[in-house]
Amino acid sequence: MFATIYVPNFYLQAVLRHQAPSPATAIGLIDEKNNKPVIIQLNPVAVSAGVLPGMTPSQGLARCLSLIIKARSAAQEESTQEILLHSAFTLSPYVEETGPGVCTVQFTDHRSLVEKVSRAIAHLGECAIIAQGGIGRTPDTSFLAAHLARPVLAIEEPKKFLTPLPIETLTIGLESWLAASGWRSIK
Repeated sequence: MFATIYVPNFYLQAVLRHQAPSPATAIGLIDEKNNKPVIIQLNPVAVSAGVLPGMTPSQGLARCLSLIIKARSAAQEESTQEILLHSAFTLSPYVEETGPGVCTVQFTDHRSLVEKVSRAIAHLGECAIIAQGGIGRTPDTSFLAAHLARPVLAIEEPKKFLTPLPIETLTIGLESWLAASGWRSIK
């Protein structure tokens, strides 16, 4: 069995971990290293105000005048990733750093997996990191489950779980990777 621990909006969470913005504050994140910085991640308040990933900061501000623009921080991302890895290693010695904000864990002992992953997610919460966990028979299934979890989702029968899902949901892993890499959607 495998578990994936996933930190949604990893770069944004890393930047905001030691800040306490009001829950009503719209925040967008840019990567200043890009030639033309665009918003790469948003909090839910910014999304509900109509701001979209791929917009320039000025386009985002045109949609939401109170939008606060933050820049990525490599040091904060590294620190947050280390905490994520530490939490994953409390579950098993078989951990892969799958990507920014994503760890995949392989279990040899399959007892109480939901409890174990829930404890790791709670530990991350104590560190001001909101995470989700997915458990499945393959790394891919656990990865998809982690994206849909609130906060932990165990998949016992992959076919029953995957069959009714729309193709947009099944491509979530690719979209997450592309967004994390700074690619924009062609929609």
